[in-house]
Amino acid sequence: MSELWKAGLAQLALHVESGDASCHDVVSETLARIEKYDGRIGAFVRLRGEAALAEARAADEARARKRARSRLHGLPIAVKDIFASREFETTCGSKILAGFRAPYDATVLVRLREAGLIVVGSTNMDEFAMGSSTENSAFQKTRNPWDESRIPGGSSGGSAAAVAARMVPAALGTDTGGSIRQPAALCGVVGIKPTYGRVSRYGLVAFASSLDQIGPLTRSCSDAALLLGVLAGHDPRDATSYPAPAPNFLASLTGDVSGLRIGVPRGFFAGPGLDPEVQRCTAEALTRLQSLGAKTVDVELPNSAHGIATYYLICTAEASSNLSRYDGVKYGFRARDADTLDEMYENTRSQGFGAEVKRRILLGTYVLSAGYYDAYYRKAQQIRTLIRGDFERAFEACDVIATPTTPGPAWKLGQLVDDPLQMYLADVYTVTANLAGLPGLSLPCGFTGAGLPVGLQLLGRPLDEATVLRAGDAFQRHTDFHERVPPGVTR
Repeated sequence: MSELWKAGLAQLALHVESGDASCHDVVSETLARIEKYDGRIGAFVRLRGEAALAEARAADEARARKRARSRLHGLPIAVKDIFASREFETTCGSKILAGFRAPYDATVLVRLREAGLIVVGSTNMDEFAMGSSTENSAFQKTRNPWDESRIPGGSSGGSAAAVAARMVPAALGTDTGGSIRQPAALCGVVGIKPTYGRVSRYGLVAFASSLDQIGPLTRSCSDAALLLGVLAGHDPRDATSYPAPAPNFLASLTGDVSGLRIGVPRGFFAGPGLDPEVQRCTAEALTRLQSLGAKTVDVELPNSAHGIATYYLICTAEASSNLSRYDGVKYGFRARDADTLDEMYENTRSQGFGAEVKRRILLGTYVLSAGYYDAYYRKAQQIRTLIRGDFERAFEACDVIATPTTPGPAWKLGQLVDDPLQMYLADVYTVTANLAGLPGLSLPCGFTGAGLPVGLQLLGRPLDEATVLRAGDAFQRHTDFHERVPPGVTR
């Protein structure tokens, strides 16, 4: 096996452009590493081996004729098992969608194909993106490449683990309350959730429609900027898509953060729930950014204390509505042990949904029910407005806001399976960005004494992904945390 696995997207593009490697070489090595390591990691639920190699050969031919569709033409990528595709199954980690193949392609898959990127497979996830550990998948458990006895985070844990283990240079995930940023932090990679509406959600299987967002997981901020440029932009098929072209995110990576104002909500860097080593790593990261010319200012986000409660009321309410379509009639799993239509509905959902999905459907149905709507759902939406207002006021004093991405490092597999409320708290620093629709970036900023990655989160103003990427890229130009490789996957 060659050394191509060490390269990120931009580096691979240079190798292919210079003739040092072919697209077929890159995809072949990618598939070889998946075969070698994924039996231990469990990141992938399905692969496109022969189809991906055929597309790589076609990409080499196109490049030979000077017809490359983009710099990334012929390079491999993985996608979360949540995007509608005509070519391969979309199961969302759930038995209830077993065998489902969509009659159309999600916009993000179309844009990947238009840029010439090659999807090598789909990655494991918590069922319908409901979870923080990728332990809720109906198919398998994914392990953290840094310590295979630990979780990779979730719900995009398969995508994060695949990138961390250097099986692919990049992957797509989705983020409803931190499901890109949290696994990125726990696996030591970069993950960005764009502004709500920046990337089309057309063809994304919905969990909570006002919170879901698609974004990349990569090895560096520069690769994230490169891939986000492929994904972003207006889509008339998505009514929530921002109606303007996306900027050139890569051009914003100047390496200069002189005078950049970093807002620091001090309450996020203290408290009994924050692991001391996470606090140390993130504080050191802020010191490093200050040494590069950035300035820190204190900001207040008083209503963020209600973020978890607000998020779980809103997301479960939307989930109970979105998941009502799975009844065994049109597609997916259908229970056969039923004598009436009502029994078929009940048995299909009882047998097809996992425990976490059922829990959230029940909670969401309750908060939307007559007599409880005003007390819970309406109140949560009012607090959501207050949270958004807190951010607007904070950004009057700063350009980005920095927090830890997670309160602690990755925990042991099975450790919190029977304590869902404790697992929900793993998203305590990430959910407010979704409630406010803000862009959020997580990047590696250090390691615990046990060798587990720690992530720094940078939040930006709406539609200002460029600034958070610029700050993250400047940090990475002077650190090597993102270049370190889990010891078990170094050959």
